[in-house]
Amino acid sequence: MNNAAIAASGLRKAYGDKTILDGIDLNIGAGTIFSLLGPNGAGKTTTVNVLTTLQHADGGTAHIAGHDITAEPEAVRKVIGVTGQFAAVDDLLTGEENLQLMADLHRIRGAQRKQVVGGLLARFDLEGSARKLASTYSGGMRRKLDLAMTLVTKPDIVFLDEPTTGLDPRSRRTMWEIVRELTGDGVTIFLTTQYLEEADQLADRVAVLDGGRIVAEGTPDELKRRVPGSHVRLRFTDAADLGTAEQILPGSTRDDEALALQVPSDGGSKSLRALLDRLAAHSIEADEVAIHTPDLDDVFFALTGRPTTEAVEQ
Repeated sequence: MNNAAIAASGLRKAYGDKTILDGIDLNIGAGTIFSLLGPNGAGKTTTVNVLTTLQHADGGTAHIAGHDITAEPEAVRKVIGVTGQFAAVDDLLTGEENLQLMADLHRIRGAQRKQVVGGLLARFDLEGSARKLASTYSGGMRRKLDLAMTLVTKPDIVFLDEPTTGLDPRSRRTMWEIVRELTGDGVTIFLTTQYLEEADQLADRVAVLDGGRIVAEGTPDELKRRVPGSHVRLRFTDAADLGTAEQILPGSTRDDEALALQVPSDGGSKSLRALLDRLAAHSIEADEVAIHTPDLDDVFFALTGRPTTEAVEQ
């Protein structure tokens, strides 16, 4: 854990008699993307607030880039950047002025300030709207500006708390590209999200938080393999072939209306080849073949028994 960008052991947080974090352990490598999933109220934002020194933990320990969050909060703040659920931009300032203000707050002056601000405007494709008021920006532009402001200090670790909430699909994918570029530069990303596709697309490792505890952790593929439900769906041109296929493929589920058969399978090419060979041995050929493997939606529901939008986030 000494080499981890983010390391935590037994983190606890409660509000009155309500426990929000009930012993959280984390070990996140430098230059990776870690995604924390959980239904509303699971404690995702509280985890971010504790790790970024915005709230004090009631128990446990955590280190950010080797710095203790309790004993060295100032050192932690110097190496991190935080983008919350809502863009923290000043609508009365232009995009350029928002970045300049952030630079001023961090005592970045003169030619260095000009270079940093200009570089970020270019990187986030905001040059054309740099001198327009932020109040005129679209949701996607505001999110990009917010993240650009976070990067003024070139942090080693960036916490993104549901950064694409409310964005249209195109803007969301633009943000994904930016996040990938950051890790390409060696930045560590701690991402909370309710978009399971987002975690699947971006994260090197995923943890599922439920009831204040991490109930599962691993790569997206590792988590998917933990959930049963992989199957091959075969569709036939006539009921006779469907009936024969059902007889020679035990454990399958028949759909008469669609002339289809759902066959349990691990989804691998070897299993699929063996299945099709069995059909061919009886002179049967499927009109369509589709493979279904569990996605993170299946994982999430299997682990929590709940959808991703429930209760109020803490």
